Amino acid sequence: MVGELIAGRYELEELVGSGGMSSVYRAHDRLLERTVALKILHEQFTRDDDYVERFRREARAVAQLAHPNIVTVIDRGEQDGRQFIVFEYVDGMNLKELMAQEGPLSPREAIELALQVARGLSFAHDQGLVHRDVKPQNVLLDGDGRAKVTDFGIAHAVDVDGMTITGTIMGTSNYIAPEQARGQPVDEQTDVYSLGCVLYELLAGEVPFDGDNFVAVAMRHVNDPVPSVRDARPDVTPRLDWAIRQAMAKDRNERFDSMADFAAELEACHAELDGNEGATMVVPPRASGGARPRRRRRLRVLPAVLAGVALAALAGGLLGAFTLRDHDGSKKPSASGAIRLSGVTAYDPEGRPRGQEHNQDAKFATDNNQTTYWATEHYDGAQLNKSGVGVILDAHRTVSPKTITVTTDTPGYTAEILAGDSTSSFHPVSRQKTVDRVTTFDLSGGGHYFVVWITDLGENSSAHVNEARAG
Repeated sequence: MVGELIAGRYELEELVGSGGMSSVYRAHDRLLERTVALKILHEQFTRDDDYVERFRREARAVAQLAHPNIVTVIDRGEQDGRQFIVFEYVDGMNLKELMAQEGPLSPREAIELALQVARGLSFAHDQGLVHRDVKPQNVLLDGDGRAKVTDFGIAHAVDVDGMTITGTIMGTSNYIAPEQARGQPVDEQTDVYSLGCVLYELLAGEVPFDGDNFVAVAMRHVNDPVPSVRDARPDVTPRLDWAIRQAMAKDRNERFDSMADFAAELEACHAELDGNEGATMVVPPRASGGARPRRRRRLRVLPAVLAGVALAALAGGLLGAFTLRDHDGSKKPSASGAIRLSGVTAYDPEGRPRGQEHNQDAKFATDNNQTTYWATEHYDGAQLNKSGVGVILDAHRTVSPKTITVTTDTPGYTAEILAGDSTSSFHPVSRQKTVDRVTTFDLSGGGHYFVVWITDLGENSSAHVNEARAG
C-alpha cells in the first residue's frame, strides 16, 4: 500500500506498525503539505458493520480529547470500503525506545514524564474515557520531549450501563490491572494501576512482573505482592516508592481515587526532590464495607471498544507508536521555571451540547500568536443566557501565579479567572473585570488548571481570548 493515495490527499509513505485490527502508516497530506499518521482498518474487518462502527467510534471518542498530552485526531474517512483515521504525526521515540536507549531514568525524569501522562489520562477520564492499554509503547515523545498518549483503540466510556465487555481480557499483560486480568469491568483506577507499572519500569529498567506468557504474567498481577522499586533503585525516595505501591494496589479501592490524585502525589514527590517536603500526602480512601462511590461523569461519547484488539493484546499488544525515527533524547520535559499555560478545551458546563464551544481552538489562546484566538460561539443580542463560558488552561503542574494577563481583539466583555485541580471543578481566584485589549487579573489562589471565565459579552456577540499568560 506504500505509495497509494488515500482520499485524494494522503499519500502513504511507510508502514509504521500493525496490530490485530489495523495498520499505521506515515503519510504525506498533499492538501496541507504536512506529515500525518494514518491508521487503516484491516480489510477483513471492513465487511463487518460492527467492527466498522467501533472503528468510527474510536475516531469520534479521541476527537474529543484536545489536550497537549494526547495525540490529536485530525480526520476520519473511508476509501473503497476501507476505514481510516488520521492522527497528528509525532516525530520522536516512544517511552519504551527511550528506556532501550538510555536505560533507567532518573527519579526526576521519570516523575516528569509520568506526570504528563497522568495529566493527559486525567483529562480523558474527565471526558468519560478509560484508556485500558497504558504502556510505554503508547506514550510518544515529540521533539520537545513532551509526552503524548496515543492509541485509545481499546478505550471505552466510563459508567455506561450494559456496554462493558465483562469477561473479555483486553490490554497488555505487563501493565494489566488485576480486575482487567480477571475480565471484570474497568474504570479510572485501571489506568492508575497501569501508569504505576509504567513508572516502576521507568525507574527500575524492568517491568514489575514478568513471565513466560500472557496468562502467567496476568496472574502475577492478580496474586503477587507489589514489589518495591527501592529494591532496584535505592535512590528512589520512600514517598515515591509509596506512591507507586498505592497506584498498584491489588484492590482498586485502595488506589488513588482518581488519576488527578495520583498526579497530585507525583507533583509532591517532585517537590520533595527540590527540598520542599511540606506537601501534603494524597492518601487514598480505604474500602469500608463496599466499593468507593464513583464520581458522576460527563459522557459525550459512546464506547470505543475494538473487540479485535483482544487478540492483539494476547500477542503482545498493538504497535501504538507512530514513531518514524529516533532523536538524540537531549530535550527533556521541564517542571520548573516560568509557568507555561496551554489551552486545552472550552469550559461550558451549561452549554447545549454540553462543553462544546470551539474546543479545537483552545490551543490558540496560548500559542504566542496575537492574531489567533479561542472564541465563544456567536450569541444573538449578546446574551449568554447562562452563568458563563470559558477556555481551560493547563499549567502542567499545580502552581500559584500572581497574575494572568488576557489579550483580546474584542474588548468590552466581563471575565474572571477560575482555578481547580481537575477540569471538572473550578472556583474563582480573581475579581471580575471588564476586559480591555490587555487586562491583568490579580490572583488569590492557584491550581493545576485555570479558566478565563466570561460572564457577560458586553456589546459583543462573541468574545475572543487571543492570548493568556501567567505571571
